[in-house]
Amino acid sequence: MAAEEPVEPPPGRVLVIAGSDSGGGAGIQADIKTITALGGYAATALTAITAQNTLGVHAVSGVEIELVRQQIRVVLSDIGADAIKTGMLHSAEVVVAVVQEIEAAGPSLPIIVDPVITAKDSSRLSDDRAVEAILSELVPRAAVLTPNVPEAIALTGLDIETRADQRAAAEALLAKGAKAVVLKGGHMASDVVADLLVTQHGDVYWLEGPRIHTRHTHGTGCTLASAIAAGVAEGLRLIDAVERARDYVRRAIELAPGFGQGFGPLHHGHRRR
Repeated sequence: MAAEEPVEPPPGRVLVIAGSDSGGGAGIQADIKTITALGGYAATALTAITAQNTLGVHAVSGVEIELVRQQIRVVLSDIGADAIKTGMLHSAEVVVAVVQEIEAAGPSLPIIVDPVITAKDSSRLSDDRAVEAILSELVPRAAVLTPNVPEAIALTGLDIETRADQRAAAEALLAKGAKAVVLKGGHMASDVVADLLVTQHGDVYWLEGPRIHTRHTHGTGCTLASAIAAGVAEGLRLIDAVERARDYVRRAIELAPGFGQGFGPLHHGHRRR
């Protein structure tokens, strides 16, 4: 009898709950591309539709709350997930609905929370009540929270100008319940970009690299968080998932296709070239 072919383990399943980007550089489009490029499987629950390109966000329309709920419910009840990644949650009602559905259908799933508050062009994507709900409802449930500096300032009220400030803000977010925080340093004034990973277990990692001087950085936050989620879903150690995600994003910036007149998209498919 012929030996059975070895069964390849199924890809890590990530349910992405986020808004769309019609330009394809950020949002749920970037999430799907990233997770797929890293060998995972992306399912989605769309929270909002945006009309945007590299020059900015031109319109936003929220998806009906009950439809957001149903997307989450039917995916988790059938396909399942190994991790959940959240992005643009534009209202407090959406945040509460998302948390309730996760608690009902997948309370043990690790949640990677990208607290999207503004777009690259500084357009506001989450209102003040949404930010409060993210802080009170979602952050305490986050396996990993991935704010940039402006988002960390909005969530903590702290000034962040130095690495000591960055560390203090990350620790403050741990104190609010997040299991781990990746506080990105791209907005800091330095030629070295230093991302900080801290965890509830006391781990502290500074992950550094030279700044790439380019305008093609649209969607870097969505992409990094989804890359981390893909690693978590795959079963990687958190530090390994974060390091792989940073490498993936860096290469995607370096190979950016140069599209658009503003903040251009990354090359998400570079690993499949």
